[in-house]
This record gives sequence, C-alpha cells and structure tokens, in this order.
Amino acid sequence: MKKHNLLFLYTDEQAIDTLKAYGNDKILMPNLNRLSEDCTVFEQAYVTQPVCTPSRSTLLTGLYPHANGCTENNIPLPPDVPCFPELLDDPEYVCAHYGKWHLGDELYCQHGFDEWVSIEDGYYKYNSPGRNEADRSNYHHFLIKHGFTPKDGSMFDRGETAALPEAYSKPAFLAEASVDFINRNRDNPFVLYVNFLEPHMPYTGPRDDMYDLSEIPLPDNFEARPGIDTSIRNRYIAEFYAERGFGGVDLSTPDGWKRIKANYWGLCSQIDTYIGKIIDHLKELELYDDTIIVFTSDHGDMMGSHGLLAKCVMYEEAVRVPFLIKLPGQHENKKVSGPVSQIDIVPTLLDCLYQQTPETLQGKSLKSLIEAGGTVPKGNNVFIEWFGTEGRYKKNDISPQFADQIKTLGELEKHMGAETRTVVTPDGWKYCWNPVDNSELYDLNNDPQERINLATDSRYADKISKFRNIITRWSEKSGYPG
Repeated sequence: MKKHNLLFLYTDEQAIDTLKAYGNDKILMPNLNRLSEDCTVFEQAYVTQPVCTPSRSTLLTGLYPHANGCTENNIPLPPDVPCFPELLDDPEYVCAHYGKWHLGDELYCQHGFDEWVSIEDGYYKYNSPGRNEADRSNYHHFLIKHGFTPKDGSMFDRGETAALPEAYSKPAFLAEASVDFINRNRDNPFVLYVNFLEPHMPYTGPRDDMYDLSEIPLPDNFEARPGIDTSIRNRYIAEFYAERGFGGVDLSTPDGWKRIKANYWGLCSQIDTYIGKIIDHLKELELYDDTIIVFTSDHGDMMGSHGLLAKCVMYEEAVRVPFLIKLPGQHENKKVSGPVSQIDIVPTLLDCLYQQTPETLQGKSLKSLIEAGGTVPKGNNVFIEWFGTEGRYKKNDISPQFADQIKTLGELEKHMGAETRTVVTPDGWKYCWNPVDNSELYDLNNDPQERINLATDSRYADKISKFRNIITRWSEKSGYPG
C-alpha cells in the first residue's frame, strides 16, 4: 500500500468566522475556500486551551496541556513527551516542522522532526541550558541575505517584520521553504507541519488597506460586554483594551475596532495566498490526491465580540477554531456537526496513516466521521482548560474599574490566574467552572452569542451539578492536578 503524505497547515489566532465554510463570504480567502470544497468541515471544533503554547502542545502530542506539562505560554515541551513524528515511528517518512513552534528551543530541530525551519527569534529566554543566545532563525538569515538589518542590530521584532514588503513576509518565506521541501521529497512519504504566525498580533501587515472600513462588520455581540455575573478576568480584559487600545489603535470607539478587524482580515487573506502556493504545488507535482491535508488554528480571536480582543477567555470566539481535513483522493465537501476537540487530531491522523494509536493518547480517532460526515455521537463532551497567568502584573495594571474588588497585585493575580474547566455538550450546553470567581452557563442552542449567563439562575442548579460531576470525572480520568 502506498504511504500517504501529511500536510498540516495551522495558523496562530485565527477566528472561525474568517472562512466561507463558516459563514464569511466577505473576506477574500479563495484558496482555503477552494480547499474546503474537497474537505470534511468540522463545524464546531474546540481547542484544549485558548492560548498558544498549551494549545499547540495538544496539536503535536495528543495530550491535554495538564498531561504534557505545557499549561501556560512559554513552558517547554518535555523531551520525553513524544510528538507526532515520534508517535508515527516510521523511518520511511521525512518529517519537517516549518514556522512558529512556541514549545521551547524554538530554533532547533527536535521531537522526531528531520527538518526544521524557524521564523521566531524572541523566545531565546526559554531555550534549554547551553543554547547560544546569539543563534538566529532561518527567517532572520533570509532577511539578512536580502539586505535588511534589524533596528537594534541584533534581531528583528514582530513589528519590524510586519512592516516589510510582502515578498519578504513570514508567510511568503514559509511558502517558499515549503515548496522546496515538497520538491525535494516528492518521491518520499512526508509529513510537513507549517505554522504561520499570522493573523496573530501585532495585527498589522502589508495588506492593512485591503478592506474598506465601511465594509467591516462589528460582531453582533460587540455591545454585550462581560457583566458583573461573569469572571473578573473577562471584565478586566474588556476594560484593559477599551482603556488602553492596542498597537496605537484607539479601541474606545467602534471605528477603532473596525480598523483592527480590517488589518486582521488582511492578514488572513495574506496567509491564504501563501497556503494556496503550497497546495497548488502539490497539485502541480500530482501529489494532492496522495496527501492528507489539515487546516486549523491554535485558538481563535475575540476580535470585538463582547468588547474583547485576542484570547485567554472561554467565549466561543476564542475557543472555537476552523478545522478542515482532506483525506487522500477526497473531492467532496462533507460536514460534521456537534462538538469535537483538537485532542482527537493526533489519533485521527495516526489512524488515517494506518498506524496504531498508543493507549497513552487522550483523544480518539475521528476518521469515520471524516469519511461519512454527519453528527458527533451523543455523549461526545468536549473539555477545555485554563491555568491562567500569574506573577506577571505590575501595580499600574490594577484597573480603577475594579478598585472595590481588587486592591492588591495578589488579588489581581488570583483572579487572572484562576483555573477554569469547561465542558461543551453535544446537546448545546456549555459550563465554565471557575472555583475562584463567577462560573458561567450558556445555552448555546438559544443563546449562541453567550449573552445570558444562567449560572446564577436557581432553575439550572441541577444542570450545574450534573456538569460539575462530568468535569470531575474527566479530571480524574485525564490526570488533572488537584
């Protein structure tokens, strides 16, 4: 049997509503829209944690962040936790990771990958002992070769690279490197992971003027800012961006939000162009039908919903992501409704490559759903976790809006770092259990924009008790600490 290739395309911080497959026909994404016509589209896919390092640790290992150790940003993935190439364990495959890694030792080939192309230089603080802090990414050397010099003389920061002409952007660089890899390995079975930084902040790039602000819609729940019945973390983040803006953009007005969103759409369209170059090359080499293609993101972006920006909350816009998968020879669009988790991606890909799934993995294969489409089985609950960020705040981060509740840095850290566990059920309920602060309960069938928190309504006490029991059983089974 001929061995299939795997092309795993993933972006950073891409909201689910940026593709036609998820209802957006205004944003120009022709290549991903075309790919989706050959894919199974999971309509309700969730991350395991709505922030970079923990989420991508799941994408690479098939383990929840609390099980692989990457519970917060910039925690390196332990060397003894296997990633997909190590789980694949087939020497005939050439395995490569190109792009952002964010799991420690950013510039160095590791975890079973044979080839490595890096684009980020700012994570040197999280290198293993003995690494040379003067080492720089492949992208850095690409820019130097083309005559660019970093402003500080040492390394290019994200703001600098975002302002470069598009031909020298990170997406263009990754597409060129990926095409080269495919050329060199056209006769070998290969696994190629390509991770684009965009549309992650700084929310600016060469296509900032691509979309007219008058054509940019604000989210329907833009005005539904987190209320007193939600967690302080939700409310704090909303106040933070409303008061301070982002990247020089005033977010106290709707026009400021439209400016950020227009830039964000431009970044999404930019990524689409270079994803198209990679996929078109597969077609030119007649490898498209022999290749499993995955497209997803490590988390979403609030982009104005509830008056929030970025991630780190349990709202749908932050925890739901696009998830497309094309099997070899597939030329038919199928849809899967109901919640699934990215914890299932690694076992699914092993199954699709006819490999055994280790019992240590915490998800299950979705191959049958990919092949048939339809609805996820009853009882297919999805779990999301948050371990927070502590010890990273300063005195001036204490907002006067919360002066009656947060008087010290310790209190701020307690609320911002409060562990939260969430369950999403196939029958349309979502419960976010926060033992330190207000918990949240949403009826997604009747309130998909999460405007009404039902957790304080005594009529739902039995449901809340049921969901806490479900979360407790999952916690015990998955080895959740505490």
